[in-house]
Amino acid sequence: MSRRQFDQGLQDLSQPITSLNGSQRTAADSLLLVPQNNQSYVCGDKSEPLWRKTVWQVLKDTEAKFGNRNAVVFSQSGIRWSWSEFLQRVDRFAAGLLAIGLKPGDRLAIWSPNNPQWLITQFATARIGVILVTINPAYKRSELAYALNKSGAAALVLAPEFRKTNYLSILLELAPELADSEPGKLQTPALEHLNTVITTDGDEQAGVYTFDHVTTIAGPASHQRLDTITDALDPDDPINIQYTSGTTGSPKGATLTHYNIVNNGRFTVSRLHLTERDSLCIPVPLYHCFGMVMGTLGCACVGACMVFPDEGFDAEATLSAIATERCTALYGVPTMFVAMLESTKFESSALHTLRTGIMAGAPCPEATMKQVMDRMHMSEVTIAYGMTETSPVSMQNHVDDPLLKRVATVGRIHPHAEVKIVDDAGRVVPVGQSGELCTRGYLVMQGYWNDASQTNESIDAAGWMHSGDLAIIDHDGYCSIVGRVKDMLIRGGENIYPREIEELLIQHPKIQQAQVFGVPDSRLGERVCVWAVLNAGDKMTGSELQAYCRERLAIFKVPEYVRFKDELPMTATGKPQKFVMRDSMIEELG
Repeated sequence: MSRRQFDQGLQDLSQPITSLNGSQRTAADSLLLVPQNNQSYVCGDKSEPLWRKTVWQVLKDTEAKFGNRNAVVFSQSGIRWSWSEFLQRVDRFAAGLLAIGLKPGDRLAIWSPNNPQWLITQFATARIGVILVTINPAYKRSELAYALNKSGAAALVLAPEFRKTNYLSILLELAPELADSEPGKLQTPALEHLNTVITTDGDEQAGVYTFDHVTTIAGPASHQRLDTITDALDPDDPINIQYTSGTTGSPKGATLTHYNIVNNGRFTVSRLHLTERDSLCIPVPLYHCFGMVMGTLGCACVGACMVFPDEGFDAEATLSAIATERCTALYGVPTMFVAMLESTKFESSALHTLRTGIMAGAPCPEATMKQVMDRMHMSEVTIAYGMTETSPVSMQNHVDDPLLKRVATVGRIHPHAEVKIVDDAGRVVPVGQSGELCTRGYLVMQGYWNDASQTNESIDAAGWMHSGDLAIIDHDGYCSIVGRVKDMLIRGGENIYPREIEELLIQHPKIQQAQVFGVPDSRLGERVCVWAVLNAGDKMTGSELQAYCRERLAIFKVPEYVRFKDELPMTATGKPQKFVMRDSMIEELG
């Protein structure tokens, strides 16, 4: 939006605007506060009050309004549930969790790709105040153990296997005692809090409950407890721990409340004008806020149908689901959209029902955005920005923003949120000047689970969440992300912190030093590169280093470019100069 357009909007806020899906809104609905006094500070519209609701209250209210409408579709398995059917399945599993001994405040972790059991678990835990710990399906054994122990998870729901990963085997490597345990009575020194394991499917076996068994185990007493427990829950109760990589080399558990994620999911889909008449295709993973807050919870807020193409992203499966279910909205990271556009099935796929959606996780090239808008019919696609710690979205485009604003910026401030751009001294910078982006408001997490020091480093005394991102806000309130204060790099929408990889590498007996950094990539945003110094007399190949990492890290963290150096560029005080390494690799790679 230009300054002239914004000024015109001020003249008549009541003039109806018809979006491309035919819904009407007034200019006041999308008017956001712009920077005042040339300061890089913006505050979202507060005309609509925040909801004081729990996740369960949202689901219950939507079921009361749209009970017979489609709520959930899993294309690969042929599952199709109405809101009433979905609510009943959630209730049965929630009662089953009570029956096997879980109680409000306990932590239940889930380690699984997208499937019906994941979705049921998300809402069932919220029903009884059990805190859901979401674990990346790409995690390896050590990462799984860290997340389970740090969160104090008493229970784990896991898929037995997915693609080339056997999750149950990995768990048995950590806790061999499981094979000789009764279900619900695991005792193992490796996972001191974990006592209950539930598999999403498969036959019954020693040490574990099956999901179906837990769904049917509850008697009348457990069902009768449900409403009593739910009525006692508070919107400010923590309900979700999302593990995100940390600068200390270990993941940090961002702790989110009902209040955080209910309102963020609601405002995110509101900007897309989603209603009960829409169907949202969700190929993004549920373990991430993109899937479970912006996706499932956003749909639950307005009654839109959730469509899941497959357990993991597959371009052809996604195209097929969009066509079959006549989806009107689609989520994805830029690489997903590129894969669909390049698919041999693209031209034969009926995508004309698409209207809107969200592209997030990495910058979107202008050429890709044009194709998404034109060839995929997503004229109202938006870009969203945020972080797990802010539930996640704080900035988002409007559906009628010009193309340039969708590729060069991440949009404008969300309702009830505040954003400021500050310099190294914490002072707000003038409009158009870069600095660290900070966010405040209902969307900021409670903190990192069981980690007060990391929480205090990230959230200051005034309640501002420091993102580590370098950003610029223009006179119209649009925000552009221009870099990062911290070392983090983003590959295909996944946050990667180099220190975690560096600390692993220097444990290798042949490696003396290692520095990890990102190099630009037009497809993934960035790729992981490492410069390593070997001990005198030792030899190692890049493939050996990658294999070492692949056994111990999620695949997206494994360095794709490996270079061995006699020494690393350092400052006079002995600090590595990553910008020198990065510039050298950019030149080398062309």
